Amino acid sequence: MFIEQGVKKENPFWKYIVGSILIIIASTIGQIPFGIAVLMKTMKSGTMPTDSAGMLRVLESNLSLFLMMLSFVFALVGVFIVIKFFHKQTILEVTTSRNKVDWKRVFFSFSIWAIFTVLSILLTYYLNPEEMVWNFKPIPFAILVVIGIILIPIQTSTEEYVFRGYLMQGFANLSKNKWFPLVMTSVIFGTMHIFNPEIDKMGNIVLVYYIGTGLFLGIITLMDEGMELALGFHAANNLLTALLVTSDWSALQTNSIFKDVSDPSAGLEIIIPVFVVFPLLLLLFSKKYKWSGWKEKLTGDIKYKTTINELNND
Repeated sequence: MFIEQGVKKENPFWKYIVGSILIIIASTIGQIPFGIAVLMKTMKSGTMPTDSAGMLRVLESNLSLFLMMLSFVFALVGVFIVIKFFHKQTILEVTTSRNKVDWKRVFFSFSIWAIFTVLSILLTYYLNPEEMVWNFKPIPFAILVVIGIILIPIQTSTEEYVFRGYLMQGFANLSKNKWFPLVMTSVIFGTMHIFNPEIDKMGNIVLVYYIGTGLFLGIITLMDEGMELALGFHAANNLLTALLVTSDWSALQTNSIFKDVSDPSAGLEIIIPVFVVFPLLLLLFSKKYKWSGWKEKLTGDIKYKTTINELNND
């Protein structure tokens, strides 16, 4: 069972607090190049950005994206080091309950959400062409594709390993049940987006979407006994969005194909994904992978995993 793989007496919850701090430190070190580049540029221009959206516009968008993504490279290395040397676990144990990573699941989830994302953006462009302008520039876009394909999956995988892997198992050590890790990781995942520029534009109601997305990713991880579906979904969501559409108020400023020039508002954009699309995806995944035992997998109790050392001591 996936979540139980991290529930061991030698891994008390305080270790996850210390491990999280170490991961944050690694991420912060990775943010130094971006901070230096922004500081040097603002010192030359003499103008200092006053908000997060302005900070993202200081550098050329491809350079800004590359430097931003570097922090996730450092963070992912930090995650793997903490898991292996601090918790004495294998990376596979925090990835899946299967004998090896099921890449077919990753690519299936990626493909489903990539198709949905492309169709949604094209439909929006068709129905509201005045709100989406053509932004395609061949060379900057080609550079974006290279950066995106290499680094965005690292960014999304880092978030999945932290929330659906590391912290999911960590909170299970604390609560000895499954519903608490599911709720806590979803809420923390959602609220960590509170400093995104779109929050300033549309208000805290957008957190419903982020928390709902975290809840969806947590459910498919627990039901499928592994992170593969969550890894594929998250990578498709961020990569395709970065390549296809950007805006002046979004967290990722990119040389995408389209630019959203509409006045942002929170409404159906939140309700439809969280309350319609995500449940339909759960139904699709449950049918394909024959999920059962929903109550037990999402809310059941957890017992410590008996280790070989404990058996020898007995």
